[in-house]
Amino acid sequence: MSFAERLAGLMARPGQDNVPRDDVPWHLKYGGRAVGIVGGFFAVLFGLYNCIGILLGDVGCLVGGILEILAGFVVLAIEAPCCFIFIDHVQQIAEKADQRPYWNRAALYCVIALPPVILCLGLGSLFGCGLIFVTGMIYGMMSLGKKGTREDMAAMASPNAMSPVQGVPSTDQHSTLMEDPDSVVCGNAGGGSSVNGGLVR
Repeated sequence: MSFAERLAGLMARPGQDNVPRDDVPWHLKYGGRAVGIVGGFFAVLFGLYNCIGILLGDVGCLVGGILEILAGFVVLAIEAPCCFIFIDHVQQIAEKADQRPYWNRAALYCVIALPPVILCLGLGSLFGCGLIFVTGMIYGMMSLGKKGTREDMAAMASPNAMSPVQGVPSTDQHSTLMEDPDSVVCGNAGGGSSVNGGLVR
């Protein structure tokens, strides 16, 4: 693949999903990508900083720093493949990741963000891997889909809500809103009413 073909492929990608996902708000889609790019950059930077721990004889921080650098490169390769234009197959990996469901990316980011923090707990690990973890949480929220309309939520909360399986009104109290505990009046033989386990006269 020539340089011109790679550049044309990268220019066609921004803002364009291979799989149409109309139910994702634009601020989550671009926000997740932006946090991922910034988080990947800081993970690489702070991973290098954690690798300096070998000078003090801290092997855990060296291994954690290497894992943090690798996690940063993985996130940058998926979120911003234009940063790796001269490395073969990065564009294809990014396209395959874009075709996968959002929960796959969320699980990947949350899992790769944990080992560096466990191995070397410090501000560098927490900040760099924390941004990668936040990116995973944003993609997890994107995988949940669009929130229902106000009318749909009100219809599901009403006592006459239809059961989704049988199409008959549901009488299960778990499918409706919780009853008001103050509306239940408890009678007492002593002439008072019970409130919070005590008698009120």
